[in-house]
Amino acid sequence: MRRPWWLANLVLLLFTSGVLAAGERLELKGQLVQGGMVIGRTMPGAQVRFDGRDVRVADNGEFVIGFGRDAREHMLLEIRYPDAQVSRRRLTVRQRRYPIQRISGLSAQQVTPGKAELVRIRREAAQIRQARSANSTRTDFDGTWIWPVSGTITGVYGSQRILNGKPRSPHRGVDIAAPAGTPVRAPIDGAVSFAEQGLFFSGGTVILDHGHGISTTYVHLRRILVHTGQAVQKGQSLGEVGASGRATGPNLHWGLNWFDRRLDPSLLVPSMAEMRSKR
Repeated sequence: MRRPWWLANLVLLLFTSGVLAAGERLELKGQLVQGGMVIGRTMPGAQVRFDGRDVRVADNGEFVIGFGRDAREHMLLEIRYPDAQVSRRRLTVRQRRYPIQRISGLSAQQVTPGKAELVRIRREAAQIRQARSANSTRTDFDGTWIWPVSGTITGVYGSQRILNGKPRSPHRGVDIAAPAGTPVRAPIDGAVSFAEQGLFFSGGTVILDHGHGISTTYVHLRRILVHTGQAVQKGQSLGEVGASGRATGPNLHWGLNWFDRRLDPSLLVPSMAEMRSKR
């Protein structure tokens, strides 16, 4: 079970304070856990490399990294400062145990597509990968996030999916059941990098670019209200909850990505119950 968000933040504050107390020219903000997104700040002009990948650094020294569902327990973060000094920090990533989720009632074609459908699926997957590969200079990711829709959580990040009795890929986001037509809102500022109806698996799909490889995905939409290239603000309506694509009922699949790594968006927001209590 996921720790309460306030406890996770307490752990974060203690961790960050430890970094600063050690005299490092590095500050980290976020949860060091599988599925977590971590925002860093270092000296302007520094070069950052994480897990063998060069990382974009903003003019003010800000950067972001992410830990996938199956991230290793120890991962290397390397900072090369403008004065040529190099800092290597081994990050310890908390490991998680994921539940098994069984879903029945899907058509045989949705679980095991035919050859013609596979061609279409590969084409659509390539378009989505292209949208997620954006490495823009935006820094929208550094802010206070909100849930895109209020409802019942029916699918959690990382769970092993059993579809019609057949094992499939783990779940890479959060599913929120809500009445069809419920507005889906941007959880933070961004720019639309993908907006298409009728995809085979995901139906109506929107992807927002939040900068530095961070993007969010909104799936199974009944209606899309934004277009590619459009800038959106936190709280703005992106579309409506639907049951398009591979879905058994009206719901929103909400995903968070750092390039090709799928992260857990629920780690960025308070609990659903707390959100409702503040309305």
